[in-house]
Amino acid sequence: MDKIPIQKLKHRDENVFFAFRTMEENHALQNSTPSPPHRHDFYTILFVKKACGLHYIDYVKFDMKPRLVFMVSPGQVHQVVVNRDKPEGDIIMFNDEFLYRNYISTDFISNLGLFSSDTGTPPIEFNQAAFEKLCRFSQGIQKAFKSNSELKFDEIAAYLKLFLIECNEHADSIPDNNLQNLQAGRPIVKAFKKLLDVEYPVWHKVSEYSEAMNISPDYLNNVIKSNIGKTAKEMINARIVLEAKRMGIIEALSNKEIAYQLGFNDPSHFSKFFKKETNQSFSDFRKDLE
Repeated sequence: MDKIPIQKLKHRDENVFFAFRTMEENHALQNSTPSPPHRHDFYTILFVKKACGLHYIDYVKFDMKPRLVFMVSPGQVHQVVVNRDKPEGDIIMFNDEFLYRNYISTDFISNLGLFSSDTGTPPIEFNQAAFEKLCRFSQGIQKAFKSNSELKFDEIAAYLKLFLIECNEHADSIPDNNLQNLQAGRPIVKAFKKLLDVEYPVWHKVSEYSEAMNISPDYLNNVIKSNIGKTAKEMINARIVLEAKRMGIIEALSNKEIAYQLGFNDPSHFSKFFKKETNQSFSDFRKDLE
């Protein structure tokens, strides 16, 4: 395996900005066999109604069970492994173009915090009443998607927002319950995440990010901790580990080459860093992928 496949958003072999498919349809398309680990270049909502198996997201293993919603961000590596019976559920897929075309601000998506390619988002579990509400929203999306209405995507966008808002209501609460603090910190969190996504192979220190943002390291740590539940340093380390794992599947790259690409001048320092963060050596991690 030379690289992790990147799947484009398609419907009937055509490039699209929105698509809807049931888990049953997807299971049949794959001939009831798990797809290999892969990335998407779009957002994916996996709404599980009935299933037994595992869902790997950036090498974190989650159990598949009824009344769960998984949010997979663009760029995340994931794999669904379903056991025994045919799964039941819905797969809702969209990209930034869909958001733009339907006047959904990217801030709406980022402020919900449901999609996170750096820290990961655990699955959201729902009670029966909330599950039935999500079923109605998802059915509305499916019906509109199959229609020929000129306003079909306006209807889909409305149902999608309701679906995401309901998910946000049941997602794990953010540690800091002071709404004013959270709202004040959002621009800082957004700017930090944007920097982190670009600079993580070079900047490994909180001070490097805080200097670029013209704030103190302590203040940056406090804001990130209040909004996300992790310090800025924890997020930096997690981002480096995540990319190491993503690169680890590329057989053509040696451990030394991966260490250099992630900003470690001495591969032994990378090995110690990875072992400290994961309690597993990088070599052992790569062996587990075989």
